[in-house]
Amino acid sequence: IVEEVKDCRHRLHENPATSYEEIYASDLVARKLTEWGIPFERNWAKTGIVATIEGNTTASGKSIGIRADMDALDIIEETGLPYASQIPGKMHACGHDGHTSILLGTAKYLKETRNFNGKVHLFFQPAEEGGGGAIKMVEEGLFDKYPVDSVYALHNWPYLPKGQIAV
Repeated sequence: IVEEVKDCRHRLHENPATSYEEIYASDLVARKLTEWGIPFERNWAKTGIVATIEGNTTASGKSIGIRADMDALDIIEETGLPYASQIPGKMHACGHDGHTSILLGTAKYLKETRNFNGKVHLFFQPAEEGGGGAIKMVEEGLFDKYPVDSVYALHNWPYLPKGQIAV
């Protein structure tokens, strides 16, 4: 799935949007989830999406959330990359294009394997960069509708050597 995830990242990087304007990202996520047969709900905090994947069994009664942010920053991109931002004055300089793509790849893998006991809720969150998107989703009843035992997220850090993670 590496090439598919990479393509998603490049498309997202070309089409950045800031807080609550993540229409392109939301549409791309919805298209992929639909293609893979993963049920989801749109319009959380305007552009957010929540998807759910059940394991081979749900006997444990457990559920987790995995969260990725989708928004970009008001920055002019000058990287010269072949997939550089096509939106003047906006750029995925914060890596959220990577976060969203990684969560999409995770969704595809979990749906294909379903090698777990319980449910995984995927939270595609808008407005992380100062827009309060997570708070808005919670205020809209996120955890009432999608209760979880814990939530996980990651942040890419390009200065770590390839293959290493840090906490």
